Amino acid sequence: MRQFVTKHLGLVEYQPTFRGMQAFTAGRGPDTPDQIWLVQHPPVYTLGLAGKPEHLLSANDIPLVKIDRGGQITYHGPGQAVIYLLLDLKRLGIGVKQLVNLMEQAVINLLAGYGVTAERKEKAPGVYVEGAKIAALGLRIKNGCCYHGLALNVDMDLAPYDAINPCGYPGMQVTQTRDQGIPDNIEILSDKLAQLLAEKLQRP
Repeated sequence: MRQFVTKHLGLVEYQPTFRGMQAFTAGRGPDTPDQIWLVQHPPVYTLGLAGKPEHLLSANDIPLVKIDRGGQITYHGPGQAVIYLLLDLKRLGIGVKQLVNLMEQAVINLLAGYGVTAERKEKAPGVYVEGAKIAALGLRIKNGCCYHGLALNVDMDLAPYDAINPCGYPGMQVTQTRDQGIPDNIEILSDKLAQLLAEKLQRP
């Protein structure tokens, strides 16, 4: 039985959490248990390694942080369930594409439990409801281990998305679980999603 340490970190600043993921991954050994971190962040834009600054369409008072995951620009803010997966992929015996598929499927299954139909999009990682993005994901792989993870929009101010091309796609619409009629709060949804992820990682 694979063991996962789940940590509920609450509302935490982005930069220290990012550095914490890097430090954990750099310091882990062959027997270090995998961890799943459940967090929310104060408002912040993050720009991936190949990210283009022009996808920030208009400057505002929300900070922009350049980070080491794949992908373009995205937004994190209170009311968004962020789940970081700090995993030894080599030990788990899964590849990056398999992990991305697993992450997307966990969100799809979560939403299906509330009667909401969600789907993937070709060449646009994430999860979508009627074409609007409800969950974004990004990963960094180092020495066979991964960090970063996924973000599910639950009950947040979506206005900051108007200042960016979400994940590099002009005009992409975004949505959230509240607007899809899902009544459960972020704590319940975070726990359910983390459990689904852990179950899928037990039997990828």
